[in-house]
Amino acid sequence: MLTLENLETWLTLFDEKIHQHRDYLSELDTAIGDGDHGNNMVRGTEAVMAALQEKQPETVADMLKLVAMSLIGKVGGASGPLYGTAFLEMAKIANSTDNLAELLQAGLEGIQKRGKAVPQDKTMVDVWFPVVEAAKADALTEQTIWDAAEATKPLVAKKGRASYLGERSAGHLDPGAVSSAYLFSALLEAGAVQ
Repeated sequence: MLTLENLETWLTLFDEKIHQHRDYLSELDTAIGDGDHGNNMVRGTEAVMAALQEKQPETVADMLKLVAMSLIGKVGGASGPLYGTAFLEMAKIANSTDNLAELLQAGLEGIQKRGKAVPQDKTMVDVWFPVVEAAKADALTEQTIWDAAEATKPLVAKKGRASYLGERSAGHLDPGAVSSAYLFSALLEAGAVQ
């Protein structure tokens, strides 16, 4: 169940993880992208934390929407619009449900609609998809999250900047999948998963 309290904890923990792993995310992105994923994500999570302090939203829906706008406004590349869309889609249904699996499903659908990616395309969808399925089954674990991220390594990228490399994209973890893994790892730590 997503509440104002555990949502704020989730976002704070995510911000910490992104700061901690900024260089690693950019390293992953250097191999198959622009090399700026870590810096872009730090800019985004810093904007989220600043907006939360300034505005102090009073509902889950308002907080999710604020996160979405902060990410879309501050994160460069494809990540900002994709993460932003996920949080925006969650915000749209947050007044009618606090069910975490339903919220994450809405987020995944938003990402897929915007990015046109499906599982096995070597994108963040490769983590979001199994995480949503596990959340629906009340079976989300760190193992599920990191297995999903690790599974992007042998894949050939079919979307985004990495797709320009064709076969050479195989053998590298997808940076968006790894930052998504940090997002869901933070979610577990925040206690939002029953």
